[in-house]
This record gives sequence, C-alpha cells and structure tokens, in this order.
Amino acid sequence: MRLVRIVPQSALVLGALVLSAPTALAAVAEPAGGAAGDVRITPEKAAPGTTVTVTTSACGKETYGKGESESAGQFHLLPGDRKGVLVGEFQVPEDADSGTDTVTLKCPPRIKQTVTYRISGRPNGAVDAGFGWGAAAAGADGTGVQLALGGLLLGAAVTGGVIRLRRSSP
Repeated sequence: MRLVRIVPQSALVLGALVLSAPTALAAVAEPAGGAAGDVRITPEKAAPGTTVTVTTSACGKETYGKGESESAGQFHLLPGDRKGVLVGEFQVPEDADSGTDTVTLKCPPRIKQTVTYRISGRPNGAVDAGFGWGAAAAGADGTGVQLALGGLLLGAAVTGGVIRLRRSSP
C-alpha cells in the first residue's frame, strides 16, 4: 500500500527533473553575456526599440567617456550612482537586424573597451509555444519526446489518484 503512493510521487518528481534538465543545462553552459572585463550591457539580448544600458568601471577615476554602438551610433558615458562607475544608454533602432552588435567605449587618456551583445529580432507571425499538432510533428528537436514524457507523467498521476481514492473509500 505504501508502495502505491511512493511510485507515482517519485515518477512526478523524476519527470519534473527530466523535463527541466535541458533548460538548466543551457543556463549553465551559456556564459554570462554582456560582460567583458569591466563592461556590462543590460539587457544581454535586446529587441529593436529597447533601451540598452552600458555600465563600466574601466575608465578608473575619469568622469566622462564616449561610447559607440555599430547599430545605434554614439552615446555618452556619465558618472553613475557609484564612484568610479560610468553609465551610458542608447536605443536599439527599430530597423536593426537580428545578430550581434559591437559596442566600443573610450575614456581618456587611451582606454578602449569593446563588448558585444545580441539583438533579437521580433517574431514574424505565430510563435511555436511547444504544444499542439505542429510541435508533435516537429519532434526532431525533442519536443515530441517531452510531450510523451509529460503524458506518461500525467497518466501516472491520474492512476495514483484513482488507486488512492479506491483504497480510501469505505
């Protein structure tokens, strides 16, 4: 009787771990984007029209610097809220193509830093959310396997619930 309760619960926990593993591995494998030395770009992936913030401590004691984005043009680096940190902002143009954009920062006397970030394009039309017939048919990317595992887990949970209800009925 105790085994009947443990097996479905264990299957649910194991299934949750299996389904979340690809996402966790991708997060671990991908380095923290937007950081190169003393430069940080936020957000790491910007859509057209997004305001991008560049923060740097590479300029040392300087209170001014210049920046240039290949897609957005020039911008100024001004003192931030912490000592020794300069901050600048620019807006990704609406017509920017997807891919990488290089940002170059210059501070007196001869400090130059270069960093890249990703410009993510806007979706055109419907977005595949991973459910429905289209996702199952496109099983080459592993979506079909994940749906099958999800169905298996759902079936195990329903079976465990039915067994539990039958045993607790008077």
